[in-house]
Amino acid sequence: MSTVIAASPTVKATINGLPVEVPDGTSILDAARRAAVKIPTLCKHPDLLPTAACGLCIVRNKGGPRLLRACCTPLENGMEIVTHDHEIVEVRRATLELILSNHPAECLNCGRNGECELQAIAADFNLREAPIKRYVREIPADRSTGSIIVEFEKCIKCGRCLQVCQEIQDVWALSFLERGINTRMAPAGDILLADSPCVKCGQCSAHCPTGAIVENDETAAVWEALHDPQKTCVVQIAPSVRVTIGEAFGLPPGTNLTKKLYTALRRLGFRAVFDTNFSADVTIVEEATEFIQRFVHKRGPLPLITSCCPSWTDYMEKRHWDFIDNFSTAKSPQQMLGVLAKTYYAEQAKLDPAKLFVASIMPCTAKKYELSRTEEMFASGHKDVDIALTTRELARMLKQSGIDFLNLPDGEPDSILGEYSGAGTIFGATGGVMEAALRTAVHYATGQKLGKVEFEAVRGLEGVKTAEVPVAGTMVRVAVAHGLSHVAAVLEQVRVARAAGKDTPYHFIEVMACPGGCIGGGGQPYGVDNERRRLRTAGLYQDDRDHALRCSHENPEVQRLYADFLGRPNSPKAHQLLHTRYTARPLYKK
Repeated sequence: MSTVIAASPTVKATINGLPVEVPDGTSILDAARRAAVKIPTLCKHPDLLPTAACGLCIVRNKGGPRLLRACCTPLENGMEIVTHDHEIVEVRRATLELILSNHPAECLNCGRNGECELQAIAADFNLREAPIKRYVREIPADRSTGSIIVEFEKCIKCGRCLQVCQEIQDVWALSFLERGINTRMAPAGDILLADSPCVKCGQCSAHCPTGAIVENDETAAVWEALHDPQKTCVVQIAPSVRVTIGEAFGLPPGTNLTKKLYTALRRLGFRAVFDTNFSADVTIVEEATEFIQRFVHKRGPLPLITSCCPSWTDYMEKRHWDFIDNFSTAKSPQQMLGVLAKTYYAEQAKLDPAKLFVASIMPCTAKKYELSRTEEMFASGHKDVDIALTTRELARMLKQSGIDFLNLPDGEPDSILGEYSGAGTIFGATGGVMEAALRTAVHYATGQKLGKVEFEAVRGLEGVKTAEVPVAGTMVRVAVAHGLSHVAAVLEQVRVARAAGKDTPYHFIEVMACPGGCIGGGGQPYGVDNERRRLRTAGLYQDDRDHALRCSHENPEVQRLYADFLGRPNSPKAHQLLHTRYTARPLYKK
């Protein structure tokens, strides 16, 4: 059997006697995977550079004097790699025993029980005894953010959380402190996470192999509300959740389960099931109107910068506060749905908004933080959204409930805050907000119906995407960035142009904190990599193509909302309920 990857130049070698040919520079670990050979590792993640921290991926090159770490060693011509023999397996076993000797034996009470990479590898090696005396430092968990929980004693010092926080997100909230056996992961400066530069994106938890960093599970509070006869419980589901929830039940990434989610949430006990895609359409109507005001009528500075991502708004207020005037004041779809549920829906359904409990199912740990950002999140006179759960938390609720989720009949959302256009669903992918906004902005500027609604130039997983789009006879320059480390370069271009008195290089900028956008959010099912991001994104774009209406302003329920309740986009009432403000804040809390 031969595995051939077309590339030039290539290297040829054997792995466990199997001939392989891979691009020059390919690691032994990746070459082995392409040859269907699995080498265990705890520190290497497809998103991250190798650190060789865990020591599990050791292999032998026939005739070589030492064992090699496969994650950081390139395959070379003529190598004869052995990945499993008695000595290698025993060294890996001893390494695992050392790791476990510094790890608490609390699997049943751990947030990653059943989904822990360390637990899975220990089971593979049939480790049923602890020959090394356990030494676990008792360090209190950090629950200060309300979004993610850090249980330091469960850290295996793989460094994955540090890498993603520092290099992919450019946040630098986490570091390693102390040395030797006492080395530990902690917020930089050994302070509370809430006092650090942390933006609550949850990418640390998404990349952690153990239960050292997990989302703040609030499912108990939702169960309590559902069982409270004094509360009327309603729920909304974010765009990306529909194409990721299936992974928790063994389905391929990108499987669209929208209609099963509607049925499942009703069976859980929610009186009404809304769709955040609806409020994504409302967000676009507000944001596109705002853009046209600035771009066509010169009423406000350019570029306009999108504001749907709470981690990005937090990051901007701490590091790029000089762009506050450029930020769209439109709230996120989560917050818009919440305030409309406790005003418009409550009024139409003749319900007391004080007894209305609004839950959100979100891909993002930062959505928990967003609920308490400012007083504008109480625009209804009450807390607009009472609680936000991640996709992972919803999966746990469905499994607890006894609902046979995959065999449920299809359902429909509740009319009034449920119907959505194709533009609303692509919000979940990087570039989706920009594309949805352009579809409506071009229509508002020209008064014409778009013949082709796709803007492929803003799609894909490149860190920064740029394009020029004709609007009302003028070219609109747009940029899309995802993963916060890509943002600074885009904004610096704007700063340089300003300082030189030149026109802005971009008129419209979209930023999503998480790589891939919400489909790669910190609250999504574990195991994310670019292949999963592509499949999840494909599911959203298929949902877009399947809709007869593909522009937000064409949504009849959105049109009715403005006709019956808000008046017009960007009206005083719309600003009161659907818009917010931003404040420069220090990087570290004192």
